[in-house]
Amino acid sequence: MELINEFVSTYGVTILYAVLTFLAGKIGLAIKNVYTKHVNDQTKREVAQTCVKAVEQLYKDLNGSERLDKCIESVVAMLGEKGITATELEIRMLIESAVHELKSTATCDIFADDKQEKEDAEDEIK
Repeated sequence: MELINEFVSTYGVTILYAVLTFLAGKIGLAIKNVYTKHVNDQTKREVAQTCVKAVEQLYKDLNGSERLDKCIESVVAMLGEKGITATELEIRMLIESAVHELKSTATCDIFADDKQEKEDAEDEIK
């Protein structure tokens, strides 16, 4: 018993520091991984949105599948430059989401313009 007490009094604090350092390192690594995943996901979304807008503007004469191929090429290239990897399925889903968002935003803007024009016309009649 005396041997255990002597060991704990001699090395206990050092062992406690080692355990706490280990736990702090593991927690820090977990936080870094979550942060990196969040930043990469946000970057992927932004790259997909940028590429969809660019392809819509630059390649109006191409059909849908050709534009999709151009968009995939662009997304892969831009993510590759940033050192971010993504599966083909993930890229396709990001592009489809960006296209949907672009269409819904354009539709809302069109309806907003029509509503304003209608209100202006009603004001002129009065």
